[in-house]
Amino acid sequence: MVFGCLFKAALSIEISRLLVLSVFFVILFGFQREKNVAVMAIDEDEKALCSVNLAEFLPPPYGGLENMVCQPVWNSFLLRYSQSKDNVITIVLSTIYTSGWVGIGFSRDGMMINSSCMAGWVTPAGHGKIKQYYVEGFTPSKIIPDKGELPLASVPPLIYLQGATVYLAFQLKYPTPLKTQPMLLAFSTKYPQHHHLTAHEDKTTIKFDFSSGSPFAVTATPNNYISSKTHGVLGILGWGLFLPFGAIFARHFRSQPLWYCFHVSAQFIGFILGLAGVVLGIQLNNKLQPDIPGHQGIGILILVLSILQVLAFFVRPDIDNKYRKYWNYYHSWVGRTALFFGALNIVLGMHYAGAGQGWKISYGFILASTMLACIILEMLLRLKKLDEPTRPSNYAMNTI
Repeated sequence: MVFGCLFKAALSIEISRLLVLSVFFVILFGFQREKNVAVMAIDEDEKALCSVNLAEFLPPPYGGLENMVCQPVWNSFLLRYSQSKDNVITIVLSTIYTSGWVGIGFSRDGMMINSSCMAGWVTPAGHGKIKQYYVEGFTPSKIIPDKGELPLASVPPLIYLQGATVYLAFQLKYPTPLKTQPMLLAFSTKYPQHHHLTAHEDKTTIKFDFSSGSPFAVTATPNNYISSKTHGVLGILGWGLFLPFGAIFARHFRSQPLWYCFHVSAQFIGFILGLAGVVLGIQLNNKLQPDIPGHQGIGILILVLSILQVLAFFVRPDIDNKYRKYWNYYHSWVGRTALFFGALNIVLGMHYAGAGQGWKISYGFILASTMLACIILEMLLRLKKLDEPTRPSNYAMNTI
């Protein structure tokens, strides 16, 4: 009877190891294959929109752009531009419009903070408004109207509503030709209040090459844009929920019959979610190329640590092996280090992405609940150890 139970337990452990190893290599193979496949699909309908004759409703110079380049950039956003020899660039941004405001921002590093943008809207009475804004923070009060670093030319900016499409047009005068430029695109269906923009409902960042002159040569492949929200959700679920609770099972619930199954299952799911988040993060980085070395570096670190934990699963010594205690120390402290940096990177990611209060409150609740549970369970564990009689030195520890 005992032998049968031990055999079944050993067999289940070996099967679980083979399952983890198989899925691990399948994911790595899939990621490598995805990395080597270039996706450059551009919607034919968006190409057709570029054939609209702006001269029929926009005044010069916006209606008669010479050597105009038209490129879809994000969702229904189209960017038309023309750059003259004296470094004057004329920009016409168009998108589907119902209400609220639309905007385009220019940034040094792809971040929202310290960027300058042009935003416009058409009031319910039909009056067009367009202004330059300077972004000092993430809240609407930190987005300052009539301020910014865009070198606007003498031609007044313009916003025009033609049917269901709105056009934002303006000119910039640079000392040198404009080349690759990080840009932000955003919109909201809520109107500004006293010229102060309401919170955006969606946004994206792209790197646009104004020197290419090639239609549809946009860096960010908007039709295949991978949402940073998905990247954040995967990171929070993996590193903020499953992996911490898997570690809690291993430390505080070993007296339960199924603690090992819960531990392995939670760690396995957390690792898959975390790895998927890293894959999306790498793809986002390749498309947007944001300047966030701290978030990227910690992401690579926790990926390496998590892979080391997976590999350690396959070389775990037997419980009576003399090296088992060293393996236990390694497994525990590498896991704790990875969880610490995972939580830190989630906070950094939300900061860099300009996450709203909902994201911060949700993850704050998860983090606070996890820390409170750890503190209470650790106190109970310490009290239990104080009540237990001292074990002899040859007493076998119940280890992972």
